[in-house]
Amino acid sequence: MKKTLIILIAILTYSLTYSQVPQAFKLFSSNGKAVSMKKMLKDLEDADIILIGEYHNNPISHWIEYEVSNYLASKYDVILGAEMFEADNQENFTKYLKNEIDKEAFDTLVRLWPNYETDYSQIVLLAKRKKIDFIATNIPRRYASMVHKGGFEALNSISEDEKQWIAPLPIEFDPELPGYKKIGSMMMGHSSPNLPKAQAIKDATMAYFILQNYKPGYKFIHYNGCYHSDNYEAILWYLKRKQPELNYKTITTVTQKDVNKLYDDNKGKADFIICVDSNMTNSY
Repeated sequence: MKKTLIILIAILTYSLTYSQVPQAFKLFSSNGKAVSMKKMLKDLEDADIILIGEYHNNPISHWIEYEVSNYLASKYDVILGAEMFEADNQENFTKYLKNEIDKEAFDTLVRLWPNYETDYSQIVLLAKRKKIDFIATNIPRRYASMVHKGGFEALNSISEDEKQWIAPLPIEFDPELPGYKKIGSMMMGHSSPNLPKAQAIKDATMAYFILQNYKPGYKFIHYNGCYHSDNYEAILWYLKRKQPELNYKTITTVTQKDVNKLYDDNKGKADFIICVDSNMTNSY
């Protein structure tokens, strides 16, 4: 009898240990409480502007971006925007969305990230199908590079025509924001002390073009790297300086070895946190 009981316990233990299906990801609220996709989508319906922070090479980030966008676009008027497209490419980007140029011309005329086809093309095609405005919010990289090398003052040398692609000067900048301080400390002795400013000019410009194109009654969904919206800083800091009355929601991505419980250092990064298994295959 005792031997039989031991065998039954061993079988049960094996079954519980090895029959569980591994989870690729799990969703959590800011305080670390597990939430369903349905709950998150419902909560996002109250937002005016949604910032989705991604890992650029993480397929779960991109899948959730698509699901959020498709869901909200099926129920509301939406506008899309992304860090991955630079403001001076807006004209040709819009022509592609309106079928005024073909895919070959789009690939040639718009500066696309190397992972565009695998990670962003489906969102763009969603916008094409549903005739959704898609805003190229990021500063052209040549101007961010100028700030990296010479600070905000370097932008004084560009023409008035070129200034239409960046946030209005002078740029408000708080070097004491934890995110910018962290960039400075990480790069101490290895890079320009202007690196936090180069990050800030991107954040300020993305916030500027989000608000320039936001329409009351619409939901603006913006895709950006996590660092541009984590901890309610960066883009969100600039947005709230200009229009604090709007309802903002943020989503971020983290990776953990165990996705069943959110680690303490990942709590509080956003309203919703996509916790992805660290073994997840990257797109590049």
